[in-house]
Amino acid sequence: MQAGTILVTGGAGFIGSEVVRLLVKETEAIVVNVDKLTYAGNLDSLADVSHSHRYHFKRVDICHQAAVKELFEHYQPTAVMHLAAESHVDRSIDGPGEFIQTNVVGTFTLLQAATSYWKGAPSDIRDRFRFLHVSTDEVYGSLGPTGFFREDTPYSPNSPYSASKASSDHLVRAWNHTYGLPTLITNCSNNYGPYQFPEKLIPLCIRNAIAGKPLPIYGKGDNIRDWLFVEDHARALRLVVEKGTVGETYNIGGRQEKTNIEVVRSICATLDDLLPQSSHKPHEQLITFVQDRPGHDKRYAIDAGKIERELGWTPKETFDTGLRRTVKWYLDNSKWCDRITSGAYQGERLGLGNSK
Repeated sequence: MQAGTILVTGGAGFIGSEVVRLLVKETEAIVVNVDKLTYAGNLDSLADVSHSHRYHFKRVDICHQAAVKELFEHYQPTAVMHLAAESHVDRSIDGPGEFIQTNVVGTFTLLQAATSYWKGAPSDIRDRFRFLHVSTDEVYGSLGPTGFFREDTPYSPNSPYSASKASSDHLVRAWNHTYGLPTLITNCSNNYGPYQFPEKLIPLCIRNAIAGKPLPIYGKGDNIRDWLFVEDHARALRLVVEKGTVGETYNIGGRQEKTNIEVVRSICATLDDLLPQSSHKPHEQLITFVQDRPGHDKRYAIDAGKIERELGWTPKETFDTGLRRTVKWYLDNSKWCDRITSGAYQGERLGLGNSK
């Protein structure tokens, strides 16, 4: 990790950019950001590291076989951290085709190129090479009021997004078992933090509340998610690549279960505190309940005991400390938010089932 070359797919996205910033700042590795720059990819998120001589950006679609093959031949990576994915459940309901293409076909294309490269690599690279596939807890389906997702929980995806990620997980596992490719898989809970595209719950509600717009809550707001601060997630991913056991899966969660309504009320209370002169106080008055998303999973919760025991990882942020940092970041970075929302997405409702 310290002296190698790492391909980070999806490195201009929310989690990917956090991983790239961490690797450039905290290791000596050459970091190659591979991203096709969809609506959620933003190079502004990498301004802090873009001038480093160890950072490289390549605009490549991972579904393009020749371009992906050329990346491996040119950069001779010692690791791949695969985060490129279509990730928003609501968008997958409206347009599942893109999710199958990127998440399934793209992962297959990457695995094929990685396997060919790895088999022909010099022994020093071959012995060190790792392929980390970053996935989601949504592949496990929905939990009842008790229990946790573990690494051995059966898959039961309920949305086009989670089904596409489950498919890619299975491909990665098969390439390890069949071809010997040294792979690892991680499944994480809901991420939040700076630089998140504002279609997701937390940044959307922050931005809407600042502007005095309605804060839409699906159904009764009683769906439960386990929240993970993005910096804690990036640290975990680095640990898995460096110290994880090949062929293993590691679940990464923040042990911070909250209902959606609790999350939004916490955002409102934080804004009340940070914006004492706001004309929209109390911001909780902006909460609006809307029709629930089709097939909305009730509860996700991760047992992160394996990564804690085997690799020594624990989250540094509680939900309260992480949320306050997040709200403050969005208040202090309105220009970044304005630039990223100046495209096609303007905060409109997605996921009503208008499938394309």
